[in-house]
Amino acid sequence: MIPQEIILRKRDGQVLTADEISAFISGLSSGAISEGQAAAFAMAVFFRGMSRDETVALTLAMRDSGDVLSWADIGKPIADKHSTGGVGDNVSLMLAPIVAACGLAVPMISGKGLGHTGGTLDKLESIAGYNIMPDEALFRRTVKDVGCAIIGQTGDLAPADKRLYAIRDVTATVDSVPLITASILSKKLAAGLETLVLDVKFGNGAFMQGAEEAEALARSLVEVANGAGVKTSALITDMNQPLADAAGNALEIIHCLEFLSGKKSGTRIETLVLAFAAEMLLQSGSVSSLPDGEALAREALATGAAMERFGKMISALGGPSDFIEKPGHYLKPAPYIAPVLATEDGFLSTCQTRDLGMVVVALGGGRRHPGDAIDHRVGLSDILPLGTRVEKGQSIAMVHAATEESLSVALHAVSGAYGISQHAPADQPIILARIGA
Repeated sequence: MIPQEIILRKRDGQVLTADEISAFISGLSSGAISEGQAAAFAMAVFFRGMSRDETVALTLAMRDSGDVLSWADIGKPIADKHSTGGVGDNVSLMLAPIVAACGLAVPMISGKGLGHTGGTLDKLESIAGYNIMPDEALFRRTVKDVGCAIIGQTGDLAPADKRLYAIRDVTATVDSVPLITASILSKKLAAGLETLVLDVKFGNGAFMQGAEEAEALARSLVEVANGAGVKTSALITDMNQPLADAAGNALEIIHCLEFLSGKKSGTRIETLVLAFAAEMLLQSGSVSSLPDGEALAREALATGAAMERFGKMISALGGPSDFIEKPGHYLKPAPYIAPVLATEDGFLSTCQTRDLGMVVVALGGGRRHPGDAIDHRVGLSDILPLGTRVEKGQSIAMVHAATEESLSVALHAVSGAYGISQHAPADQPIILARIGA
């Protein structure tokens, strides 16, 4: 098929066939499609959109552009979770070992930080020796023996997505629901999943600012994933404040260990982790209801089984075998640590969450450019949730910095990101809605 004819049909608002989409993506993978043609195609989709069937076809074509993993020899339900990203979002670190302890297999392909949002792989690279890019044999062995492995995308999984995303990134076509949907799902489907749960965030710390925008993406993802044969549901969740009480790579690993040891009971992030665990267990057929799934997940936490799985995953992928016993030996603190002090009495009422994410980036805990090095020590900890009553001079967060200068800048920025009022803000549920198949 002639690429320009396919571009022309989509430019004019016509519905492309699965064969046309497959041919275009095949050309993108082989190099037969030029960057200009790929950019024109992305722009046509951006303005004209795609039907559900077109998006399914695009997703499958990108999935099939490289290797598609099979887990037939595992003998367990193959499940995963994906988040659209936020500040202090380390859910995957706790969720994977929890559901692994409940009998699921979780081959989790994760990413590095993007903009103001932290990356799961950056957090795990805080742990000396942890291999985020193991060969397939080690990846498979870890999933089989431990039940979970969190690694990076290999060059052989959905390579067409890598090329198309790079082009979208420089042509202002990232923000397209069909293209976002196909990009996310092609990688997940290439990992050989049977079930998937999605965390689609909205708010001032999310890529999707409004709840309606997040719901549109969630519905697209759920419809397309189910159309492609993967049983999928989504939760639309609030990101108008940090999710964990820490933001920063090593600090979120410490938070993970505290969570798995039962020290974060009753928090917003506990609500979310257990909700996702329940979804995964229900989808896999391990339980017959969401309450049963939550109860099973709580048991995995209470018995220490989830913590044990996390430690085994770290060790299996090259990290220290005694990491969970001696995390302080391996996670070195930042040299400068100081509190952000409340400027008046009252209730923490608002938070500019994206600004907090950018504080972490400015401290060195994120990237301004793809090749930037990460300082895993820096970030924020002991972040108080909205609704907390504070007194003037009370700490609302701790800043961990590499230099006195960056510490001073960060203290000022974090203070300015919070609003304090004389009246407690209304409670906001962390889960706005559930989108099912």
